[in-house]
Amino acid sequence: MIEILPKRTAGFFYSTNERVENMQKENTKDGIQPANRLSEVSEYYFAKKLKEVADMNAAGKNVINLGVGSPDLPPSDEAIEVFCREIRKDNMHGYQPYTGIPALRERFADWYRTWYEVQLDPQTEIQPLIGSKEGVLHVSMAFLNPGDGVLAPNPGYPTYHSVSKLVGANLIAYELKESNHWYPDFEALEQMDLSKVKLMWTNYPHMPTGANASMQLFEQLVAFGRRHGIVICHDNPYSFILNDNPLSILSVPGAKDICIELNSMSKAHNMPGWRMAMLASNEHFIRWILKVKTNIDSGQFKPMQLAAVEALKAPKSWYEGMNRVYRSRRDLAGRIMHTLGCRFDENQVGMFLWGRIPDTELSGEALADKVLYGAHVFITPGSVFGSAGNRYVRISLCSNNELLSEAIRRVRGTGCEVQGSGFKNP
Repeated sequence: MIEILPKRTAGFFYSTNERVENMQKENTKDGIQPANRLSEVSEYYFAKKLKEVADMNAAGKNVINLGVGSPDLPPSDEAIEVFCREIRKDNMHGYQPYTGIPALRERFADWYRTWYEVQLDPQTEIQPLIGSKEGVLHVSMAFLNPGDGVLAPNPGYPTYHSVSKLVGANLIAYELKESNHWYPDFEALEQMDLSKVKLMWTNYPHMPTGANASMQLFEQLVAFGRRHGIVICHDNPYSFILNDNPLSILSVPGAKDICIELNSMSKAHNMPGWRMAMLASNEHFIRWILKVKTNIDSGQFKPMQLAAVEALKAPKSWYEGMNRVYRSRRDLAGRIMHTLGCRFDENQVGMFLWGRIPDTELSGEALADKVLYGAHVFITPGSVFGSAGNRYVRISLCSNNELLSEAIRRVRGTGCEVQGSGFKNP
C-alpha cells in the first residue's frame, strides 16, 4: 500500500489541523512565529520521551532504558589509545578539511574493499560525515527541490520523513509488511505515478524490524532506480551487528551510477558520540553533496579521525567479540518479548528486537506505556516508526545483561506479563 503523508497521528504522522495547532502553540509572547516548515514535523519522539523518563528517574523510579540504540560498549583499545596520544599534540586542534583527512578516506575505501568487496576511489567517491543522520539532511538538500517526490519506508527511520518535510519535498510512504519480509512491494511501486519522484530511502539491515539484506533485494532496488531515474539512498549502519554476511548495495554492478550509501561507525565500532560516518557514491553525487556540507558544518576533530582510522582496521575477531555480547543480550530481550506475549522473527539482525504485540493489547504504544509505568522499563512503541508499526514494539540491545535480567524480573512482577500466546488462532 502506498500512502502520501502526513495523514495519521500515530508516531510522526500529523493531520493538517494538528500541525496548525502545534504552530500556534509555538507563538512567542510577542506574536513571533517559527518558520512554517516546523509545522510539518514534531519534536523527535526520543527527545520527548526521554524527558519523561528523566523526570521519573528524578522521582526515584529508576527506569531501565531499553528504548534507545546507543551502544554502551567502548571502541577498541587501539582506537582510544590513538585518540589519547594525538589529542596531546599541539598541531591537532585546528579546522580540518571538509573532505576529511586523506588517511580516513583511504581507510574507509580499504574497509569497503575488505568487508563488502566494493571498490571506491578515496579521492572522489567517499565523503566523511559528522554522523549519517546529518548525511540524510545533506543528501536531501542536495537532491530535493520543494515539491519533488521522495519515497520513504513505513515503518522506517523517522529522520527520513522529517528531513524530507523540512526541505519541502512531497513525502510518499511505501509500506513494508511482515508477510513480505519487510521488503518493498515493487509491484505496488510500479503502479504509482513516479514522474516526480527523485529519491528513495531504503535501509537494510532494516531498522526497526531487523530484516536482513539480500543481493536480490539490492539488485531490484538498483534496477528500480535506473528504470525510473530515482536516486536510491541506502542507509547501512547495522550490517555488522549479529550478521555474518555484511552487504553493500554498491556491490551491485553499476550501482554507483544511481545509488548513494550512508555508513556509520556508531554501531559497528561503538562510537555513537564520536559522530564518525561516511557516504559513498559516484564523483558527481559526492561533489553536489559536498557543496551542501561545506555550507553547513566543518571537518571533524583530527584526533577523532585518526582514531577512526585505527578502529576501521579491526579484525574479524573484533566484530565476533562484539556480537557474542549482543547475542547474549538478544536472548534476554527475547525473554522479555515472550513475557509480554510478543512474537518475533528469530532471524532478525541488528541491535534491536522487533516484536508483534498480542491481539489482546490495544496498541504498541499502550503496551509500551503499561511497561513504563507499571514496570519502570522503557521500550519503544512501533508507531514511532510509522503506522505500519502500530502492532509492534522494539527493545534495544544496548543495555547489559544485568539490566536486561532486572527488566525481566520487573515485567514479571508487575502484572505486565501475558498468560499464553495472546494471539488469536487464524
